[in-house]
Amino acid sequence: MQPTFRYTDRQEAGRHLTRHLARFESRDPLVLALPRGGVPVAFEVARALRAPLDVWVARKLGIPQQPELGFGAISSGDVTVIDEATIRATGLSSTDIQAVVSREREELRRRTDRYRSNRTDPADRVPGRHVIVVDDGLATGLTAEAALRSIRGRQPASITLAVPVAASDSARRIKEVADAFVCPLETDDLVAIGVWYRRFPQLSDEDVLALLEKAARSRHARSPRDEVFPDRSFDSSHPSRRDA
Repeated sequence: MQPTFRYTDRQEAGRHLTRHLARFESRDPLVLALPRGGVPVAFEVARALRAPLDVWVARKLGIPQQPELGFGAISSGDVTVIDEATIRATGLSSTDIQAVVSREREELRRRTDRYRSNRTDPADRVPGRHVIVVDDGLATGLTAEAALRSIRGRQPASITLAVPVAASDSARRIKEVADAFVCPLETDDLVAIGVWYRRFPQLSDEDVLALLEKAARSRHARSPRDEVFPDRSFDSSHPSRRDA
């Protein structure tokens, strides 16, 4: 299946997403990206809203023989989300599960330390803030759910999940976890997030750090409105398009 509409790249997707988030600018939001893919999208959102940008690390728990298929996810604060149906369907043993969880917790710690660098722990910035969590798409929704539950434990004023594209069934589930869900494009036939982008490169830790540094330097420098909110729109005849 080839979508009739695709984003050029994550940056363009972020600029589209900002058009649905303009109302948040007056709320002094905190934008938290799910790395790595969510960071270029969130950079555009934070720039448009004149908001600080940081990352919140969550990790998918993948089936050992098929890592792209997730059976759960983890995030900071010992938050774990498990999809029992997938575990039953794949016959994963408790030993298999614990091995994956242990490995991914190590990677979660590594990435958290790497991205924090000399910056304040993002958890310290959450209490009382209107938080916008951004990723490049929502497939199973497990990783986003783990991140949202982790952030919720830090007592934000509200949590909004914003993604450029989402699987419809996952969108319905995530709305029970987030205070608000913003997605310009929901589809019953997602296939994979990358299918909805013309360019969807893998990102490195260095890419993430470079964007965080750029956001910190340019936070108060507003881009021209026609760049931040480009005069472009979706094809309204696309059957999967739903405005949030």
